Amino acid sequence: MPPKSRFTKKEIISAALDITREEGFRAVTARALGTKLDSSPKVIFGLFTNMEELQGEVLKAANELYQSYLQEDMAAGKYPPYKASGMAYIRFAKEETELFKLLFMRTRTKKEAEQPSDEMDEILALIQKNTGLTAEQALYFHLEMWVFVHGIATMLATSYLELDTETISAMLTDMYMGLKARFQESEENTWTPSKP
Repeated sequence: MPPKSRFTKKEIISAALDITREEGFRAVTARALGTKLDSSPKVIFGLFTNMEELQGEVLKAANELYQSYLQEDMAAGKYPPYKASGMAYIRFAKEETELFKLLFMRTRTKKEAEQPSDEMDEILALIQKNTGLTAEQALYFHLEMWVFVHGIATMLATSYLELDTETISAMLTDMYMGLKARFQESEENTWTPSKP
């Protein structure tokens, strides 16, 4: 039977997040956690059934941190809500590079990849309200916009390039306005997007 832990689950998850930030998610092992906590690796298994359970909790904690970025940027009012969500995503990639890679640059199951429908519905409703597009067009608009946002975030997270916040903001505005004009022009010509 594993020894009684002198740490809480929260402390162990926090240590695992720190290891992920420093060395990447693959570095999160029982031995690494034991070293980080100055304890035996066995102490982890007093609170978690196995490493998979702990890794699942680390994913949840990383996502909670990402959600706090979204909430903070959207509440700040510096940008319109839809743009704020993109700016938060990119800021998370710059400031929490390894956690960004863990959440958004790994192979996921189809279930993991699906966005909660409530969240997606809110995004699409926001796009429709701001652009006058149909629900189907709003979906494709969001897909194109998000591929662009993810590209910037990925290039920053992998040190492919460095951009300041003002440049990123201008690029997102340019992409948004360009897409909006194209979709609205296409709507007048009864254009419908092809399936991805």
